[in-house]
Amino acid sequence: MTRRTLDRRTFVQTTAAVGATVALAGCSGGDGGDGSSDGSDGSDGSDGSDGSDGSDGSDGGSGGGETLSEEPNYDGFFDNVSNYDGTVDMRDADEVTVDVGANDGLTFGPAAVAISSGTTVVWEWTGQGGDHNVSASDGAFESDTVGEEGHTFEHTFEEAGTYTYVCTPHEAVGMKGAIYVE
Repeated sequence: MTRRTLDRRTFVQTTAAVGATVALAGCSGGDGGDGSSDGSDGSDGSDGSDGSDGSDGSDGGSGGGETLSEEPNYDGFFDNVSNYDGTVDMRDADEVTVDVGANDGLTFGPAAVAISSGTTVVWEWTGQGGDHNVSASDGAFESDTVGEEGHTFEHTFEEAGTYTYVCTPHEAVGMKGAIYVE
């Protein structure tokens, strides 16, 4: 097993890439706005005008699914998250897997998932990006900080609501996720 650690050079390169992506995403709007869509104009924000590629987000993690037609309100939680393309609809699954250390090793994949109450979410470590954890913003759940590929942590969501979480060591570079439970 190869273990990749995050050295200073990789951190600086990743931070610069995230910053450039955020800056370029802000340049895509023609009305002086922030380029995002909250759905109030009838769009779902998945046409690429929000700086994303307009995809359904399924390339960032396990499973598939379409994005929700009406996005939950995350109150700016995903403002500095490089891989947030919308909320992936997985409400028909009994169990959902989210990659920890997806893409560049510093994201959750997918970043946001919609599930039904009673669904278990399994976070699975890719072994990329160093040591990670999964820590609920409200303290409802927290995993150990681990770097080994294949490590898992799971939580069953019984109550409807929006649950945000971060990787504590990498929150500053936008390693954030959300579970929307109906």
